[in-house]
Amino acid sequence: MRYLITVSYDGTNYKGYQTQPGLLTIQEQIENALTKINNGKKTSFTSSGRTDRGVHAKMQCGHADIDVNITEYKLKRAMNSNLPDDIHVIKTEKVNSDFHARYNVIEKTYEYYINIGEYNPIERNYVFQYNYPLNVEKMQEAIKYLIGEHDFRSFVTENREKENCIRTISTATVEKTNQDIIKFTFTGNGFLRYQIRNMVGILIRIGEEKESPEFVKIFLERKDRSKGGKTAPAEGLYLTNIKYKDKETV
Repeated sequence: MRYLITVSYDGTNYKGYQTQPGLLTIQEQIENALTKINNGKKTSFTSSGRTDRGVHAKMQCGHADIDVNITEYKLKRAMNSNLPDDIHVIKTEKVNSDFHARYNVIEKTYEYYINIGEYNPIERNYVFQYNYPLNVEKMQEAIKYLIGEHDFRSFVTENREKENCIRTISTATVEKTNQDIIKFTFTGNGFLRYQIRNMVGILIRIGEEKESPEFVKIFLERKDRSKGGKTAPAEGLYLTNIKYKDKETV
């Protein structure tokens, strides 16, 4: 039986989501739990995508095929009893055998948080401690240039000369959640590795008033990462929502 499993995790203590030999990863922890439940049979967890080292997830989804007869409720309880405290199963659902947690995704949402106030050591792993003022109004103007279908090659750190970097962003906003915290929200049909952190990096530059809001449009159209732009740190980034097509529970 195939299950869609929704999890949340704190990425602080892991070397990223994806399994890497000899390194502590989130996928490895989830698959170890699933293998125990599945009578010791090596069980894969295929997620909607990977998150990098230090990135968190309020909602990550993946599918797994379980041979033992187990209810959704008991699978959730069994997984949580075999997972560390910084990974938690929120929900399990039986789905059709052709459902795919990655290829059936139609939309993802990420959030990024920046502290522009006093340094906060308690939140250092969860909010980027920028600790200087930023012009939110200019960033709000600039972020609009990222909405729509674009070739986001300028915002991909790795060499993507031959890869399709065209993605569609349907929502992109900047807001102050309180006096010191700025929240960025991006919703789209998919995101490339480091894309969001690189977009936030450019927007910070706008907020510093080192560039005009129109610079985002110019940088986007260059399709060349080597032309500049810093990558925002991982700790402020969260995967917060995933929407699927053809998700029929059984």
